[in-house]
Formats: sequence, C-alpha cells, structure tokens
Amino acid sequence: MASPRNFDDLVAIMDRLRDPGGCPWDREQTFATLRGFLIEECYEAVEALDRDDLPGLCEELGDLLLQVVFLSRLAREAGAFSAADVVEGISAKMVRRHPHVFGDEQAADSAAVLKRWEEIKKEEKGGGESAASLLDGIPQALPALVKAQRLGAKAARVGFDWERTDGVLEKLREESDELAAAVGAGDPASVREELGDLLFTAAMVARKQGLDADEALSRANAKFRARFAYVEGAARRAGVALADAGPALMDRWWEESKARRPE
Repeated sequence: MASPRNFDDLVAIMDRLRDPGGCPWDREQTFATLRGFLIEECYEAVEALDRDDLPGLCEELGDLLLQVVFLSRLAREAGAFSAADVVEGISAKMVRRHPHVFGDEQAADSAAVLKRWEEIKKEEKGGGESAASLLDGIPQALPALVKAQRLGAKAARVGFDWERTDGVLEKLREESDELAAAVGAGDPASVREELGDLLFTAAMVARKQGLDADEALSRANAKFRARFAYVEGAARRAGVALADAGPALMDRWWEESKARRPE
C-alpha cells in the first residue's frame, strides 16, 4: 500500500510536469495564463463553502494549492522564489504577527489582535509617515463589494468608523436621498457617483453587523433567481408567453412566489 502523499510530493509532481519530457500543456503555461485559473479555483472553493460541501471543499482546496505550487515553480525557474520559500515566508509571518501566542505579549480580544497585527505590519514596512497606506494591502482585483467592506474594516482598525450601526443607517438614508436627487436631475455621472456611495455605505452596514456584504448579495441573487423561476413556471402553466404576460400578472405571480418562499 502506497504511503500518503504530502506537500513535498506535490512539488515533485509539478517539477516532473514542468521538466523536459514532462507534460506539453504544463510546460506551456506562464504567469499570465495561470492568472485566470487561480481566480477560478478561488471561486470554486468559495462555492463549496457556500454549499457547506466539505468533501467538495477538500477537492477545491487541492486545486487551489496546485495553483500555488504551479506559480511557485514558475517563480523558481525565474530565479525569484520556490514553494519552500512561500511556506517559510507565511510561517514566519504568522509567528511574527502573533506575539500573544508565540511570544510574551497579551491580547485581551480580537480587536486587540487586529490592532497589534497592523502595528507589526507597519513596522515590517518601515513605519513612519512615508510608510505605505494602511489600505495598500487590499488587492485591487477584489470584487468591488468585497473590496468596499475590506476598506471599511481596515480603516476601522485605527478608529476611523461610526460608533454604532445607527450612524451608518443614517448615512445610508442620506445617500439614498442623494441618489434619488441625481436620478431626478437626469445626470448620469452624478447617478453613478451616488449609486457607488450608496453601495459602499450598504457594505458598511453589513460590516457593522458582522455580516458579509458579498454573501448577503449572493443570497439575494439566489432568492431572485428562485422567485423569477416561479414566475416563469406560472407563465408556462397559464400558457402565456412571459413577455406578453404584462406587469400586473407578473407582479401577482411574484407575490405568489414570495408567499411560497418567504425567505
């Protein structure tokens, strides 16, 4: 019986695929071609999480790990770093940024942990007024709603935040009024700006409530799909083309769908 494979075995498998005489497809890949696969594997892992599919998550995390090993192999070929360097780097960072676990410091709660994390990160970057912004570590490629919540969370770590959710809700109502005014004025540029402000503030409401704004929107999307599917089914059962049903009939079916699926 073969012994279980480990991380080093995966690195060796990738080496064999990339070495002369290995797999033609794997040998053709570049940083640019792997970018899309990396993003895709991240989303597939998230989908497994959303489904609460732990066996599926195990598989998707393996696919994601493969991308890490693949990119590390390309970096090693370029003389930059290896998979071992990646493991060493993240291991050292986790120990360094948890002095309350691996050192003599104390942390009363999660807020204290996050505050100290940012302090250590700033020290690593050189500190001082010329140091990089607190927000620089947030990837530009993140989906906009996710990025909005991360921006707010980062700023909140240094006290730049509303004290209570009530303050964010007041801001949300203000942004809604400003959006309505921009729509009424017929100014597309202002509508775009005010809509962005409204969506950003909505993400802050989620953050203050300890919720994931992107997950909330994903649930709303799923709810809309389910209810619209009911409307489509109702149209088929009535023998009516959906485009010919008219707003009143579609609204009635929509309300029926809400009664059947109130969530």
